[in-house]
Amino acid sequence: MTSITTEKEITLDEIQNFEGKYPKQLWYLFLSEMWERFAFYGMRGMLTIFMVEKLLLSEKDANLQYGATQAFVYTLAFVGGLFADKVLGFRKSIFWGGSLMILGSFILAVSPVSLFYMGISFTIVGTGFFKPNISTMVGSLYKSGDTRRDAGFGLFYSGINIGALLGGALCVYLGKHYSWNVAFSLAGVVMTISLLIFLFTKKTLGPIGLSPLIGKVSPNKIKIYDLMVYAGSLLSIPFILILVSKSEYTDYFMYTVGPLTLLYIIYEAFKYNAVERQKLLAAMIFIIFSIFFWAFFEQAGGSLSLFAAHNLKDEVAGMHIDPNVINNSSNSLFVIIFSPLIGLLWLWLSKRKLEPNTVVKFGLGFLFVSLSFYIFYYTRFFADAQGMTSLNVFTVAYLVTTIGELCLSPIGLSIMTTLSPKPLHGVMMGMWFLASAYGQYAAGLLGAGMATANEKAPLLEKLNAYTDGYKQLALYALIAGVVLIAISPIVKKLMHDVH
Repeated sequence: MTSITTEKEITLDEIQNFEGKYPKQLWYLFLSEMWERFAFYGMRGMLTIFMVEKLLLSEKDANLQYGATQAFVYTLAFVGGLFADKVLGFRKSIFWGGSLMILGSFILAVSPVSLFYMGISFTIVGTGFFKPNISTMVGSLYKSGDTRRDAGFGLFYSGINIGALLGGALCVYLGKHYSWNVAFSLAGVVMTISLLIFLFTKKTLGPIGLSPLIGKVSPNKIKIYDLMVYAGSLLSIPFILILVSKSEYTDYFMYTVGPLTLLYIIYEAFKYNAVERQKLLAAMIFIIFSIFFWAFFEQAGGSLSLFAAHNLKDEVAGMHIDPNVINNSSNSLFVIIFSPLIGLLWLWLSKRKLEPNTVVKFGLGFLFVSLSFYIFYYTRFFADAQGMTSLNVFTVAYLVTTIGELCLSPIGLSIMTTLSPKPLHGVMMGMWFLASAYGQYAAGLLGAGMATANEKAPLLEKLNAYTDGYKQLALYALIAGVVLIAISPIVKKLMHDVH
């Protein structure tokens, strides 16, 4: 505690002029985010299985419901980023969002079936306030042009996957084999740990994350504006509950919110000069392609979750493991292992002037994901007569998926803050998450499209239905990757001095 109290008056320059590879504040932020990711990925891993087993939804409806739920999480991350930028600041947003997430988790723990949609609605709104703002604060630890920024985001991205690994493995295992009440309560406990870490270390952040209204309006008005945001978010929960419990309502919402936010960004862009507008256009290209990426990647929580539950044997590398534990946690484990190695590969290539630019890395991400879905498809050739197939091959596919993710996602978090003007950092980070919302929404639609087999159909029929779908996704990802690499010179010009 001594080191924290002596840094109450730390300035932004002192933070940004750190020595070494990483600022120490980065460690505090990723510890807080690590436990939040435990809660988030624990929830994510449980949703589809829980809806099929306990809410008795069909596999098609569970996929649609999963897509809707995740879409709202990421849509509200845009709203949370907006309110953090304009009213609350990042710190208050994180505290408020974390508090709602804790409440939602414990509501689910009390009665997972009867209070499912209420608990989920609290966690959706809470995640919207929490999720975009820690990532944005990481960007604030670095001066513009600091070459250590990507390494910092890479470490942050790798570190928080420890939480995703633990949550993805433990929560679904507890839910399936012991008690869903315990599984949901565990998410609430670790979210409490996340919030406490943030509260006890926030003084080390100096001015980072304070309300943007300080010095512009009176303290009393700031309190009034804060209370209005808190009250508005609570009043939105019944509305979110209605939308998320009826997936058809999600369609209308998603058709509306995307065009409106795009118009808002265009409106904001005209406040800046030509170079800044071109950088924003480049950021929007990354955002649009990321929608397609997440539509493929997020099959993990939907169709791949059901595929793992029904069609996979429980043996990997000679060990007996629940296939859903592998589905929910292998990606995070591979991120932890390979994120530093991929970072070293980029440095090695950079020294030899062979490192691909950011746009090409995005394209490579799609090509690896395409290959991974071809491997998911090829699991059908390892199946027995009953339709049960190899968990080893499935795990290899996740390894390839992870390499694709590591080409794209850490860079995406960093590029949103480097391509956008400072007053739009939170909004553009929110746009990055909004793109994920559309990806999640599309993932649910794609997953539902694969759930063509009757619920009581033989496992072999289900295997063929899902793997046919994965073959199609592999083709779509391949096309997206080729297009992105082809247009990379144009996008690179729009980015100007950003590499």
